[in-house]
Amino acid sequence: QVQLVESGGGFVQPGGSLTLSCGASKVSFEFYTVGWYRQAPGKQRELVANITDLGITSYSDSAKGRFTISRDNVKNTVTLQMNNLKPEDTAYYYCNAVYWSLNYWGQGTPVTVSS
Repeated sequence: QVQLVESGGGFVQPGGSLTLSCGASKVSFEFYTVGWYRQAPGKQRELVANITDLGITSYSDSAKGRFTISRDNVKNTVTLQMNNLKPEDTAYYYCNAVYWSLNYWGQGTPVTVSS
């Protein structure tokens, strides 16, 4: 069974940084578009950033300039580097991998930004 596993979430003060990592078992990310989504309490899940199999990246307006998504096909991981975190970044962050009709989600990792 394909599993995506997120790690790296936690508690950080405003202005701090966190690095989220998404790893996969029984699937190679190589041909997948992999994205990071987040869902705050009472809000809809939203796309934060994604990266295609060719390494093309896209970011939400709130993530631009602060977050960086990257992939390592050898390690089969996708990383989201988050800098200058703000309280409004507080949410559960989910990894998603898509390839044609194949669509996988991780269980999420919590990020809390608070002073």
